[in-house]
Formats: sequence, C-alpha cells, structure tokens
Amino acid sequence: MDDNSKDRSKELIEALGDPKVRIVVRDPQDRGLSASIFQGIAECKTDYFMVMDCDFQHPPSVLGPMYKEMENGADMVIGNREDRFALGFIRWLGSWVFTIFANLYLFWHRKTLSKDCMSGLFGGRAEIISPIIRENYNQMERQGWKALLDILKFGPKGMKIANVKYKFGKRAEGESKMNPKIVLHTFNQLGFWGRFCMKVYGGLKGTKL
Repeated sequence: MDDNSKDRSKELIEALGDPKVRIVVRDPQDRGLSASIFQGIAECKTDYFMVMDCDFQHPPSVLGPMYKEMENGADMVIGNREDRFALGFIRWLGSWVFTIFANLYLFWHRKTLSKDCMSGLFGGRAEIISPIIRENYNQMERQGWKALLDILKFGPKGMKIANVKYKFGKRAEGESKMNPKIVLHTFNQLGFWGRFCMKVYGGLKGTKL
C-alpha cells in the first residue's frame, strides 16, 4: 500500500515484474496508516493477510508461527510483545494504560479480547476480516495507528484469536512519528469515555483533531 510516497516504490515494484506482488497507490485524500491497512486487507486476494512494521521492531521470524496458527484454524493471530521497554518508558507506560482501557471497552461490548490489542503485528483470514472492514470503513479511525483495535471492535463476537509471543526489537531505521494527535485518534476509538479522555488530553496538550 503506497500512500503517495516519493521514494519510487511504485516504479521499483513494477520493475520486479513479479505477478505475486501488487502495489496499490492510494487516494491522497484518505491518507493514514490505518486507512492503508484497512484498504490493503479489503483488497486482499489471498486466504490470509499479515500486517507488520518494516523497521524490524517486528521480526520476520515470527511470521512462520503466526501462519501456522491460521493454518490450525485461528480467525486472527496477534503478535504479543514480550519486552515493550524497547518503546522507551513513556511509550511503554502509555501502551500499558491503553491496553487496559481498550480491553475494558471490548469486554463491556462483549467482544473478543486480546493479550495485546494495541499490537501492530497481526494477521487473519481475509474472508472473515475483509467484510468487517468493508461494512464499517466509514466508522473506523483511519487516521490513527491502532487498526487492530478497530477490527476487534467491529468484529463478530466469538472470533477465534491466537496469540504468538515475540521479542519486540529496537527500530533499525527511521524515527517514531508518535505525537499528541495520534494519541487523540486512539482515544477516539473507545466510545464515550474515550472521547471524553480525548478532549481532556487534547486540552492539556493544546492539540485538536
């Protein structure tokens, strides 16, 4: 999924000439990490899909065990971070708090819980997850980063979820783009109380969506 980048991704991928690799250049009016993930899953032509970061905080070695869980019948498989301290203390604390808050929200709405519902490493069966996205796309938080949370939020009750542990590594390339606006978008995914916290946090930070 190419969010109109200027790094020649489209030209490089097309030059490979590999029919198994497809690049989708997205609508510039609908930019966002989660929006890219949702569209990628919705357009997926394979039985399964995988979502992961490319800065090596998510090790490629974990994809095999995740694939095996789906082959064994899981509707979704989620990578659980063993050592979140690679995030840094502040981001680790924020992730821990958000995970509790998010699971309380999912529990209240009788949705399937995860040990790491804020994870950016997950996969699933396209035939199950793609319809969820197509039916709820306009209600999903497309500008945020926590695509998994929205999939769990809008997904059916009783989804079979497997968890695979992995060691969360340090970023090999690039820098974190975390900022107060991203936090606001994440709060916005959690119903009334989330939106209330969003307004409080936004007021403290002087940030608006």
